[in-house]
Amino acid sequence: MKKERRSFCNFLQVNNIICGVTDTDGKIVLEKLIELLKRHYPDLDVDFTKKEVMSREALFPTIIAPGLAIPHARIAGLPEPLTAIACIPQGCDFGGSSKTRVMILLLTPVDEPNLHIQLLSALATEFEEDSVTDKIANSATAQEVLNHFSCGLAAIPDYLKAADLMEKFPDMLQETDSILDAVKKFAVTRSEELPVIDNTGDLRGILSLADLLKYSLPEHLLWLEDLSPIYQLQPFSDMLKTADETKVADIMREEFISANVNDPAVKLAKIFLISKLNQLMILDDDGKPAGVVSLKNFSAKLFWD
Repeated sequence: MKKERRSFCNFLQVNNIICGVTDTDGKIVLEKLIELLKRHYPDLDVDFTKKEVMSREALFPTIIAPGLAIPHARIAGLPEPLTAIACIPQGCDFGGSSKTRVMILLLTPVDEPNLHIQLLSALATEFEEDSVTDKIANSATAQEVLNHFSCGLAAIPDYLKAADLMEKFPDMLQETDSILDAVKKFAVTRSEELPVIDNTGDLRGILSLADLLKYSLPEHLLWLEDLSPIYQLQPFSDMLKTADETKVADIMREEFISANVNDPAVKLAKIFLISKLNQLMILDDDGKPAGVVSLKNFSAKLFWD
């Protein structure tokens, strides 16, 4: 018998939705949502929950998209996720550059990291279009909001995938870019490595900061015990003199470890441990760069996000 797929609405009740909120302070809106959940789940410790949510908010603001905030926390002892929604037509201040018009409070059991990340991923996907935020923010009744999520939307994936954990690349390199172009993109994006594509968007290779250093410092110098004659970083100066002439294609790596967007999260964990990588490129089904998962962010989402 085929298992029925769950969605966000499986954890949402119509009496945990508030429409037409006029408060302009996001912290007050959050307190109202916590109190709302307390009414229907009496065992919820309001003060502890508020502290956990706000502590996490201080570390990692939960403005997922313009107008949308999903404050969340993992709470010990919860039998299942608890959710509440505030629809704020005129918006409230909640730490972002724009007004928060939809606030979704998500509380999950501390020992359910898989479901926690899946719910966040499903909601982020659901609100990719600004029109969804507008629709929910301006909903007149709680039933309208519930109906939206009951139409097969915000479906929870069957398992936690690479796509649920990855972040979009801040930029990509063209194989015809110069080394100087690459240096500028690394400086702007603060990335450790970037994919290299051709003019059709197909993946050609990858370039990292370590590759740039290796190119700048000839291999034979790495074997020298005494580098005092080149303390003035002469090799790097020489490289930069021709950085606008050398192409990315000349120094990029064509062999690298990657994963598919549909690979389970546990496979990524195995790759990180065995290959000792700090960052893993994720490809879509056509082999094009889809995003990146860093060991740091992977661990954060798994253990404390």
